[in-house]
Amino acid sequence: MFFLQNTKRFIRYITCFPRQCRCKSDAAFESKKHRIKHGPSLKDFIIQSTGASDVPNHPPHIPYLPENYGDTSKRKVYFDVYGCQMNLSDTEIVWSILQKEGFEKTEKEEEADIFLVMTCAIREGAENKIWNRLDHLRGYKRRRSVSRNRHKPIKIGILGCMAERLKEKLIEKEKAVDVVAGPDSYRDLPRLLALTESGQTAVNVLLSLDETYADVVPVRLNQNSVSAFISIMRGCDNMCTYCIVPFTRGRERSRAAASIVDEVRHLADSGVKEVTLLGQNVNSYRDVTEQSGRSDTQLATGFKTVYKSKKGGLRFADLLDKVSSVDPEMRIRFTAAHPKDFPDEVLQVISERPNICKMLHLPAQAGSSSVLERMRRGYSREAYLRLVAHVRAVIPGVGLSTDMICGFCGETDEEFEETMTLMDIVDYNVAFLFPYSMREKTTAYRRYKDDVPDEVKKERHARMIEIYRRKCQRLHEAEIGNVHLVLVEGIVPKTGQILGRNEHYIKVVFDDVEIPSGEGNRGVKPGDYVGVRILSAKSSVLTGVALYHSSIGEFYKDYGWADRGLLREQNA
Repeated sequence: MFFLQNTKRFIRYITCFPRQCRCKSDAAFESKKHRIKHGPSLKDFIIQSTGASDVPNHPPHIPYLPENYGDTSKRKVYFDVYGCQMNLSDTEIVWSILQKEGFEKTEKEEEADIFLVMTCAIREGAENKIWNRLDHLRGYKRRRSVSRNRHKPIKIGILGCMAERLKEKLIEKEKAVDVVAGPDSYRDLPRLLALTESGQTAVNVLLSLDETYADVVPVRLNQNSVSAFISIMRGCDNMCTYCIVPFTRGRERSRAAASIVDEVRHLADSGVKEVTLLGQNVNSYRDVTEQSGRSDTQLATGFKTVYKSKKGGLRFADLLDKVSSVDPEMRIRFTAAHPKDFPDEVLQVISERPNICKMLHLPAQAGSSSVLERMRRGYSREAYLRLVAHVRAVIPGVGLSTDMICGFCGETDEEFEETMTLMDIVDYNVAFLFPYSMREKTTAYRRYKDDVPDEVKKERHARMIEIYRRKCQRLHEAEIGNVHLVLVEGIVPKTGQILGRNEHYIKVVFDDVEIPSGEGNRGVKPGDYVGVRILSAKSSVLTGVALYHSSIGEFYKDYGWADRGLLREQNA
C-alpha cells in the first residue's frame, strides 16, 4: 500500500509539471521537460521515500518485484484453444516457454493444476463460447477447492486477444480468473503464474512494438501431426473499420527471415510435410535486417492503404523463395493475404515452385464497393475482380478462399445482393462466412451504427452458406475422374478410411489398401503422398481410390504447372 501511494504521488508530480509551466516561456518549458526526462527515476523516488538502500532492477514489464517468487515447476497445464490458426501457433509458443520452466502438459482435466484458455475476440460468438467455458471452469475450481486436493488449488489463466480487449471485465466479472496475459506477454507467464501462489491476480496485457518471439522455438501440441504452423509476423496496420485485431495484437512487425527458415528446417528434419506461414497480412511482410534484390512495388491500380508503405528489406516473395527451397518435398501454404498488396513477384514464385500450394486466400469481406469503402478495405468490387482474373491468368488452376461478412453497418438489400453475385462469379473453393459482430474500440464502433437487425443478418448468412455449398458441390463434381496428389493426415474415426488433403486443402478420403511404391506394394501412413483418383464428391469432401505412392517431384515432373494437381484419368 505504501508503494502504491508513493507511486501515485510521483505520477501526479510529473504529470502536473507541464501544466504548471504553460504560462512560462518555451525555453523554460523545454528546460523543465529536459529535467524530467533526464532527472531521477521512479526507482530513485522510492529509495528516497522509503529509506531503502536499493531497489532491484527488472525488465520494464516486471517493475520492482523480488527475484524469489516461488516455484511452480511440475505443475500440470491444460490448454483450451479457441479461434484462428494464429492462436494455435501462439499456444505452441506458450508451451515452449512453460516447458523450459519445468511445467508439464496434460490432456485430462482432472489432472490439471492450471487451465490456460487461448482466446479469440474477433466476433461475439467466439467470446460467448469462452464465457461459457469460464463458467464451467469456475465451477470446477470451486469443487476442487473443497476436495481432497485442496492443497493444490486450480489456477485459471486467460491468454490472447480477449485478455487484451476485456482485461478489466475478466478480473471483475470472473473472480475465478488468476492470470490475464495479452498476446505480447507470454514470456512473462512463468512469473505471472508464480505470483498467483500467494493469492494475487496477475495481469500483463502490455502491447509491444517489437515482440515476435523469433527466438522461441515452438513446441508442437500434437507431435504426430504431419503439418505445422509458423508465425512470420504479428499485429496489423490496416485498421479496417470492423476489425479488432490492431487493438488486441498491436502494430505490425515481422520476424527475421533467418529465424523462420531455421524453424522450417527444424520441422522438416522432424518429419513435418506441410507448413503454413501465418500473419494478419503476410504480403506486407518485411525483414528490414536483410536486403532484397527486388525493387519495391507500388500498389496495383484501384488499391490503396491507410498507412505509408514500408520500404526496403526482404519481402514476402523473398521469404517464400527461401522457405520453399528448404525441402522440395514439403508443402508450403500461407494465410492471410490482404488483396490490396498482392504483387506479381509473389504470384511468380508460387507459379514456379511445385511445393507451394496453388491455393490463395483473398478475403473479399463484401461484394459491394460502398460497403467496402465503409469497411476501409482499400479496394472496390471492380478492383477485386480484376485481381482475381489476374491471379488466375498467372496461376492456372489456382484455388481461392475468402472471408465474407454480411450485415455490416448500413448494409442494404441491394448491397448484400452484390456480395451474393460476387460469390457466384468468383467460385471460391473455401469460404469463411460470418454475420457482422460489432466490436468495441473499432472505428465502426465509434463511427457507425450496428443497424442491421439480427434476423436479417441470420437470413443473409444462411443465403451465403447456401450459395457457397452449391458452388462447392459443382466445383467438386468437376473433379470426378481427376487424379489429385493427397497428403495423408490420418484415419476417419467413424469409417476407418484414410483422410488426407489435396493441394486446395480439400479433404479427400479413400479406403486403406496396399498400393505400389518404389519398393513394391505397401500400406498408407500419415505423411505419405498418394495419387488418388476422385470417384465421388460432396460439397465438403472428395472420395476416391488410392493409385500409388508418390512425391511432389514425381507427381509433377511430366506436367506443366498449369496441370499440376488436377490430372485427367488418361494421364494417370
